[in-house]
Amino acid sequence: MPSTLIAFLGACTLIAASPGPSTVLIIKQSLHSRRSGFLTVLGNETGVFVWGLVAAFGLTALLTASEVAYGVMRVVGAVVLVAFGVQALRQARRSRADGAGEGGAAGEGWTGGGRAGWAAYRGGLLLNLANPKAAVFALSFLPQFVPAGAPHLPTMAGLAALWAVYEVGYYGLYVWFVGRMRAVLSRAGVRRRLEQISGGVLLVLGVRLALEG
Repeated sequence: MPSTLIAFLGACTLIAASPGPSTVLIIKQSLHSRRSGFLTVLGNETGVFVWGLVAAFGLTALLTASEVAYGVMRVVGAVVLVAFGVQALRQARRSRADGAGEGGAAGEGWTGGGRAGWAAYRGGLLLNLANPKAAVFALSFLPQFVPAGAPHLPTMAGLAALWAVYEVGYYGLYVWFVGRMRAVLSRAGVRRRLEQISGGVLLVLGVRLALEG
């Protein structure tokens, strides 16, 4: 079991290190405040755990077996990505129009209203749950690390929880790093450019997901 856990955590590291929509959203939200970034991480990892449980019960097999269900979810995921991309671009344009000064929202640290925090958490959760690849990946990834003879359901659920907790720590480093760089990132021009880049990346990922067969 220890060797299995080491291999599992190594695989989790490789998964987390692969850039994707969640990484882009976490960095984007961290530009506003560490609180927003960390709550986005928590939302994303709640989605990871949910997909792990779904895979443990074998329900994601239904998704992969149904071309219609997968297609619908793929379109929904594409719409969510495009919506987040458009939102980021609009925020960049609005900050330019408003002439956002130095030391803006990027220096908020852990401050911020409950509504903004809930929006950050919800965004991370929604992005993960709307990604059909996350569901399929959980189905193909987790069973590989269930030791022979171990009870399937509780082991899969435990691995899903470990995966989510591990990624909270991993992506928390992203939030911390952006916070450490806030002296540079709080400059209106730099932050606006990063918003534009993250918005463009999310748009491209959404369009690519929509066009995939």
